[in-house]
Amino acid sequence: MRRLGELEAEIMDRLWSWSRPATVRELVDDLNLVRPIAYTTVMTVADILHNKGHLRRRKLGRAWLYEPVRSREEYTAALMADALTSSPDRSTALAHFAEQISPDEQQALRQALEGLLRGRGE
Repeated sequence: MRRLGELEAEIMDRLWSWSRPATVRELVDDLNLVRPIAYTTVMTVADILHNKGHLRRRKLGRAWLYEPVRSREEYTAALMADALTSSPDRSTALAHFAEQISPDEQQALRQALEGLLRGRGE
């Protein structure tokens, strides 16, 4: 899974933070508060995100309503899993990752792993 481009990330950030489907018009209006952007540009990028499988859409009158297929956290996890596939030694890559995160993040990781193991009955 590739990282999102700049405008793709801006669109996804808005949809994730709004926690509701939105039209291209709503996205354009919000993006225009930060910088000028054309409706057609946002429409094209939303369509690209849909074709890549990041967004689902449904018709509302003449407009499309877009919403994320997965949560921000699920997207981040998929990026991390994909990054691991680039290393022939995943265990060492994971160890280096764990060294780079904060103690609070290490604790959260430990708790998540313990929860997974408990769920499997291990």
